[in-house]
Amino acid sequence: MNESIYILIPSRIGSTRIKNKPLVDINGETLIQRVFKNALSISPNTYVATDSELIKDNILKISSNVIMTSEHISGTDRIHEAATKLSLPDDTLILNLQGDEPFIPKKLINQVINDFNDNDCDVITVSTNIQFIDDVDNPNCVLVEADKNMYAENFIRVPDFDVTINPLRHIGIYGYSFKTLNNIVNLEPTKSELEFKLEQLRFLENDYKIYVSHYDGYIPNGIDTEQDVIAANKYLQNK
Repeated sequence: MNESIYILIPSRIGSTRIKNKPLVDINGETLIQRVFKNALSISPNTYVATDSELIKDNILKISSNVIMTSEHISGTDRIHEAATKLSLPDDTLILNLQGDEPFIPKKLINQVINDFNDNDCDVITVSTNIQFIDDVDNPNCVLVEADKNMYAENFIRVPDFDVTINPLRHIGIYGYSFKTLNNIVNLEPTKSELEFKLEQLRFLENDYKIYVSHYDGYIPNGIDTEQDVIAANKYLQNK
């Protein structure tokens, strides 16, 4: 287990696409419980950060590792409050794991940790290959464009660049030191961040270096729609 890192999972109840999304049933467990238990198997320092009593009560059924926060416009701001309440040292590596990504492999988390330590970056995130051509035009599928050295240049929901450059599917994981997180949340949200609901654009537009750790294995889609719920249940039943 990676006892020196903290995995913080921001979670809110107010999803616009699926009512009470963190509590939706995924093959016998709620979505947020699945995300939490998967992360907990990687680091004992795993916490859910939420402003919802419903989510808190759901996590308390399996663990006391839940931190109540105030309302925030982004998951980054939410986990900053949680990290502050945990009194983490500035050099602590924090992984921000999105609460709708229940299928992140342990191998990938270890890869992210190693790549963060091995590359000159402020922030690290993850990409994988696009599995289905429909994902390119799916606004729920975030794409990332990286340069030849795998530093992020853009994040978008639909391709407004030349798709022949091989856009990659973005996976909802971010890693940074607590010091960097402190600096990021003191920046004003950018116009693009608010327009596209992509908090990582705040990092890019303020010249933070984002290294994209590429994972070649298959990762099922995160949970954004009812169709994703059906696909996730089918995936687990066929494992």
